[in-house]
Amino acid sequence: MNHTLISNELSVVINSHGAEISSVKNKNGTEFIWQAKAGVWARHAPVLFPIVGKLKNNQFIFEGKRYELPQHGFARDVKFELKEKTETTCVFELHSTAETKKIFPFEFIFSIVYKLSGNKISVAYTVKNPANENLFFSVGAHPAFNVPLQANETFEDYYLEFEKNSLEITTLNNGLRTSSKHTLALNDKKLFLATPLFNNDALVFENSQLNSVALCSSTSAHKLILKSKGFPYYGIWSKKDCREFICLEPWFGVTDHENSNQQFTEKDGIISLKANEEFVCGYEMSFF
Repeated sequence: MNHTLISNELSVVINSHGAEISSVKNKNGTEFIWQAKAGVWARHAPVLFPIVGKLKNNQFIFEGKRYELPQHGFARDVKFELKEKTETTCVFELHSTAETKKIFPFEFIFSIVYKLSGNKISVAYTVKNPANENLFFSVGAHPAFNVPLQANETFEDYYLEFEKNSLEITTLNNGLRTSSKHTLALNDKKLFLATPLFNNDALVFENSQLNSVALCSSTSAHKLILKSKGFPYYGIWSKKDCREFICLEPWFGVTDHENSNQQFTEKDGIISLKANEEFVCGYEMSFF
């Protein structure tokens, strides 16, 4: 079911299935969110929980037992309960069930709050542990944005603007992290988009390198800014050879290393919550 938020600047649609933003339009009707085109990439802005990225062999080990989880977990593929709705706010919630515990043996309460104010959308994730045992998890965002935004523009007319002139990228091998890293050299803090950037999957940034990323056009005034201060990992991705969208992805968690021992409690980037504790993080997007 779709739920719409309205401000004087934007109209935002969120689907209860996956609690996923499926549309952000400005007052002129410009659509910023990728429209999940079949045959290209059939998602809009999936929520990543209870893992981010891939598990080695799609499996993890907890207390001696093997479990299997798909890439980015299961939250993006299940229906959330709508707990609250106003003209500018939606609150969604997902609880562990007997079915989720078959593949993820932990109790949890995962809530997402979307708030719209003018041209800005703030997103807050809260994970609560209602059990007496520790909860281990990761959480992240995966919003995809239309590039280009105008019919007379191209993918290559757009660039990403960062806060610094040099960034370190972790090399992937079949979706898993390697120990190899290389420097992404920028020109005046800018990286112009080009399909070869994603020939080897996503650009993965570790060690809290990115707090704010702007997606800008060099031929029009359109841009968006995603701020995610405090997230330790970040991904930037588009499908190989695609010139239609790009994803900006702040993460609390990261894909497995290719040499992972698969022990879930030792997974890189894993968050551990004690009984009755909660974890809160969030990000915001501004559209121009």
